[in-house]
Amino acid sequence: MDREVLMLQLRQAFGGTPAERRAVARAATDLVDSGQFADDRGDELTPELVVENLADCREGSPAERWNWWMGALEAAFGGYERFVVTRWDEEDAPNA
Repeated sequence: MDREVLMLQLRQAFGGTPAERRAVARAATDLVDSGQFADDRGDELTPELVVENLADCREGSPAERWNWWMGALEAAFGGYERFVVTRWDEEDAPNA
C-alpha cells in the first residue's frame, strides 16, 4: 500500500483534511499488514480499490467513508472493527 498515492487519491475524490487522510491511509496500511483483507476477499488492497469502495458510500469525509466500509466488512466477515478511524489531529487547516 502506497500511503502517499492513497492520500492523494482520497484528496482528489473526497477532500477532507490532511490529518484525516493520513489517518485513513495509516488504517489502510494496517489492514494490508494484517493480511485480513487478502484472506477474506482474495484481493490485494490498493489505493484504487480503497477509493472505489469508499465511493460506494453516498456522502461523507474520507474517514466517514472508510468507517462505513469497515462496518460493511465487519458485518460480512468480522474482525474489521479494529481498523475504524476514531480520531486524527485536527491542527491541520481544512483546505491545506
